[in-house]
Amino acid sequence: MSIKSDNRHLYLQVIDRLKQDIEVGLYKEREKLPSEFDLAKQLGVSRATLREALRILEEENIIIRRHGVGTFVNAKPLFTSGIEQLNSVTNMILQAGMKPGTIFLSSVTQGPTEEDIRRFSCSIEEEIAVIERVRTANGEPVVYCIDKVPEKILPDTFSHEKESFLDVLGTDAGRKITYAIAQIEPIGYHDKVSPILECDPETALLVLKQMHYDEMDEPILYSVNYFRADKFSFHVLRKRI
Repeated sequence: MSIKSDNRHLYLQVIDRLKQDIEVGLYKEREKLPSEFDLAKQLGVSRATLREALRILEEENIIIRRHGVGTFVNAKPLFTSGIEQLNSVTNMILQAGMKPGTIFLSSVTQGPTEEDIRRFSCSIEEEIAVIERVRTANGEPVVYCIDKVPEKILPDTFSHEKESFLDVLGTDAGRKITYAIAQIEPIGYHDKVSPILECDPETALLVLKQMHYDEMDEPILYSVNYFRADKFSFHVLRKRI
């Protein structure tokens, strides 16, 4: 099983070999890899070379290392999307061939915070609706959502039973969202969100914060979505200019 030397650095060859072994099923999802000593011996490389390869594989989210336990193959994300695409969670789940669902947690109307006044350019007298939900795929919780929208925008017929909030605003409120400004960041275990999404302690989260605008460039929806990093991956298409 040892790797054959070529002109590249050994750790790059180790990365390719381990990726290939995972791809063909030699090491399955969530399976524990051999110890560093055994794996280095099998590949015919030093433990220092192996550690560098494992470090990069962990950065690429292909493996996960649990202190004192071992190294495991990460599960492949079920859902993937270009972050440049304004795609709803509902559509992402449908495109993966799964059934979307919603667990409604709470809905309150409150006075705006200083950040709300800045985000929505609203007055201190205006009310802000805050909706808290969990999105599911085939019944499994995968995204925790907090949506903020000026209360005056919501239609009288607004129902929490509708899956896509973007569709509610576009169809029921007549406010078509045309673009959003997004910020995404990875975080570790979250005391509140991780248990709601039934995450293992080692499972990371991807937090997507978005300010949505309508055709008149008016900010109408601010959302904070916590995605399970073992279920979702996002990519960006970059073009040379």
